Amino acid sequence: MPAYRTVAVDAVHNDEELRLNLDLLEEKRECAAICEAKAKLKMTKYYNARVRGVTFRPGDFVYRSNDASHAVAGGKLGPKWEGPYEVTEALGDRAYRLRSMDGAVLPRT
Repeated sequence: MPAYRTVAVDAVHNDEELRLNLDLLEEKRECAAICEAKAKLKMTKYYNARVRGVTFRPGDFVYRSNDASHAVAGGKLGPKWEGPYEVTEALGDRAYRLRSMDGAVLPRT
């Protein structure tokens, strides 16, 4: 027994509908892009309302993430942070030049 969907199809009408769908495809893509942009903006506003900006000045003491430098290998149970280090210069955009407690300047990672 054939299904209603296969029996009731009109080939001419179906081709017209497919062409119409192709014409409207670009509009649907634009609507999806607008919806995506709105969602990203909403998430950004939510995050920025709760995040607290931290800046350091020369002379401040900080710890550095061991994930970034891999200075101490300890595996899963190894230390997550290393330091303390002294900030000697603020380079801008949350980048700093650091000096260890013995006076050696740390190289960039």
